[in-house]
Amino acid sequence: MEQFHSIKYKTSGRKAYITLNRPERLNAIDLYMPFEIAKAVEQANSDGGVHVIVLQGEGRSFCSGYDLKEFAESGLGTQPKVWDPIKDFSAMKTFSDSFFSLFRSLKPTICKIQGHAVAGGSDIALSCDLVIMANNAKIGYPPARVWGCPTTAMWIYRLGVEKAKRMLLTGDVIDGKEAARIGLVLESVEAEKLDERVDELASRISSVPTNQLIMQKLMINQAVENQGLNSSQVLASLFDGIARHSPEGRWFQNLAAQEGFHKAVEWRDSGKDIPEGGKSEA
Repeated sequence: MEQFHSIKYKTSGRKAYITLNRPERLNAIDLYMPFEIAKAVEQANSDGGVHVIVLQGEGRSFCSGYDLKEFAESGLGTQPKVWDPIKDFSAMKTFSDSFFSLFRSLKPTICKIQGHAVAGGSDIALSCDLVIMANNAKIGYPPARVWGCPTTAMWIYRLGVEKAKRMLLTGDVIDGKEAARIGLVLESVEAEKLDERVDELASRISSVPTNQLIMQKLMINQAVENQGLNSSQVLASLFDGIARHSPEGRWFQNLAAQEGFHKAVEWRDSGKDIPEGGKSEA
């Protein structure tokens, strides 16, 4: 059995459960998590007894995004003044490909969201085939305001052009009810019914033979691939690196390093002007 650092893996009946397991950091993404998700998906696909995969988060949140204490405060992933875009692209594309193992998994994947699925956490969640949220859970991509671009590019494929622009031009966060209403996720339920609803859906899917599940999923996924998904992800991964190394991106990282990531995030999400050229009195 594979040993994991930042996730847990178990099977029960015809279901595999992948659990993000950094609850003390609201399951924020560290350097282990992307690759461990991909490894767990591979394990589930190799297990003939597994028909469906459930992705969930330990504790009160699904995933709060990349761990900004590691990445923003410490500068991990931010290169010196002379920036190598291909080095950055290679790292970010590897991360997004690991998340996207959930989409490209032969077996169906269901994401269960309580608390938050924001920034990189939304990239992980939206890589799943089906997403069920608690009504009071929150989803969004705040780094669209500064310091990021969603590398899986799934907002456009789930929402269409105008609604994707509405979310990514503001960086707003919405609750489960709104996410279901606009079609970003499949369903939203009362928080106390979330586990029951996800288990009900997983059980319904798990009763179908794996060959049928795989054929249906491959056919639907191919339609999305035909729309240019891979090229969108290449562009998004390049833009993510540019966003973190632009003058504004460096301003955000410097603010996090000097005053803590909470201060930087508070400014980013407040609606205050983000300084053009990265120059401010922050």
